[in-house]
Amino acid sequence: MRIRQLSPETINRIAAGEVIERPASVVKELVENALDAEAREIEVVTSGGGLSLICITDDGAGMGPADLALAVERHATSKLDDEDLFNIATLGFRGEALPSIGSVAHLGIRSRQREAACAHEIIVDRGAKQQVRPAALNPGTCVEVRELFSATPARLKFLKSERAENAAISEVVKRLAMAHPSVGFTLTTGERASLRLPAQPLGPDGHLQRLARIMGREFLDDALAIDAERDGVRLTGFAGLPTLHRPDPGLQFLFVNGRPVKDKLLIGAVRAAYGDLLPKGRYPLLALFVALSPREVDVNVHPAKAEVRFRDAGRVRSLVVGALRHVLEAAGHRASAGGAMAFETLVQARRASASGPAGFEARRPAHVRPGFGEAMQAPLHGLSTPSADTGAAASPSPPDLVDRPLGAARAQLHETYIVAQTRDSVVIVDQHAAHERLVYERMKKAFACGGVVRQALLIPEIVELETEEAASLAEKAHELETLGLLVEAFGPGAVMVREVPALLGDTDVKGLVRDLARQALGKVEGSLLKERLEAVCSTMACHGSVRAGRRLTGEEMNALLREMEATPHSGQCNHGRPTYVELKLSDIERLFGRR
Repeated sequence: MRIRQLSPETINRIAAGEVIERPASVVKELVENALDAEAREIEVVTSGGGLSLICITDDGAGMGPADLALAVERHATSKLDDEDLFNIATLGFRGEALPSIGSVAHLGIRSRQREAACAHEIIVDRGAKQQVRPAALNPGTCVEVRELFSATPARLKFLKSERAENAAISEVVKRLAMAHPSVGFTLTTGERASLRLPAQPLGPDGHLQRLARIMGREFLDDALAIDAERDGVRLTGFAGLPTLHRPDPGLQFLFVNGRPVKDKLLIGAVRAAYGDLLPKGRYPLLALFVALSPREVDVNVHPAKAEVRFRDAGRVRSLVVGALRHVLEAAGHRASAGGAMAFETLVQARRASASGPAGFEARRPAHVRPGFGEAMQAPLHGLSTPSADTGAAASPSPPDLVDRPLGAARAQLHETYIVAQTRDSVVIVDQHAAHERLVYERMKKAFACGGVVRQALLIPEIVELETEEAASLAEKAHELETLGLLVEAFGPGAVMVREVPALLGDTDVKGLVRDLARQALGKVEGSLLKERLEAVCSTMACHGSVRAGRRLTGEEMNALLREMEATPHSGQCNHGRPTYVELKLSDIERLFGRR
């Protein structure tokens, strides 16, 4: 077959296949153009999942007739001041989006510069360009794309339902809106406005408000601010507490120089930073923004600009891991506000039930005589003084403990929950979950400092296991020994335990070994030694912590609270659950109608 030159129309359609995967790709390219034009308000309207209509209007700088005619030509762009492809300071730069869209759809562009007397318009109908002509428009640009992929109908077979395409468009708009909080966004799909994001003031507070509109109120309550810089790389944004997590990474947002990306390096850095603070298969909520010199990052490695390549990847990863770990550790014992939010729901439900059916009025039954209530209460006057000690301990807690973050212990409920009092709230602590995290952090610290102190058993414990479990555990005997657990093979289906970590005290050795054997046999994600040892530490800590059902003295409860306040990450247990909830006194008063 002879080699021949492809026609310009075919070339544009091939380029469209690389740049335009679905309607959301068109929305992304056009909104990025509007942002590069310094728009302050952007309106996106779609119909038919973006196939029938995509209309994007902005109040940006606009274009004159000469620029408008050149904008639909291949490899024409205003995003490069020179020919340096390694100094990209804008969102869009490839110079292929508009001609690619025009080659597979009906494209109309109207634009007016701010100082111009009138607007101009150009139409590209499936690759056929028309002449620029005068039009009516306020300063800015309006781009209409109709009948997308009508020139390449085979592409329609690979698209999803209208609802799925609308969801993809919404996701694109949300990501770009997160990176530009000072710009107002409106998204209308079909006949309803599905997203309205007013412009926010510059600064962290405005940025957090924009993120909360997209990620939810729970993120607003549990977000930790990040602002770190090292060697010309700056990291800003917000990260959720470890107790705020999801079963999928759908609310993890990463940006590089204002560009939303899905970069493996950054995703791995986030996973390493949270480490053992999250249960397996759960993902934190966060929005991180990396800013660095355009010369230090290559944004031209992916046709849709979804991936980037850093010149010094190690420097960026180190900054992300270090900054995240710092804010998570600085959060100390702080736990998610989810418990308080659930209590708020209870307050609202209580109010609704207390109001009764519409038109209902509380009235005294006709047969009850005046003074009946007072008479019924008379026998209770003797209970004004307690008949027994109701305190958490024989001696009262020092009064200054109520000023501490977790307050002073007042009681233990169901031998499982510690109730503490602060100046303006009630704190409920899960004693097993809290002590589990404390033991775990102590073990990690001891391991990092050179090893865990071991305690010899008076009589070695023989633990019977499945043959494969015993063999797998025996293979990892050296790793377990560094954690203070001395295990030896004892026949084909058993192991003998001679020493245990001293931190565990009187623990269930057989239960601990059986859990470790199942863990050693399973192929868990991440095979690094450190990750495996941390998992073992977590299992040991779970077995060595204060169990639910154990009665504690007042001194023990207060000691647990004080250690939680001094221990990083004590707001969640090793499985990612909160160790305590705090209920504000004002919320409790509203529950009882006092407010």
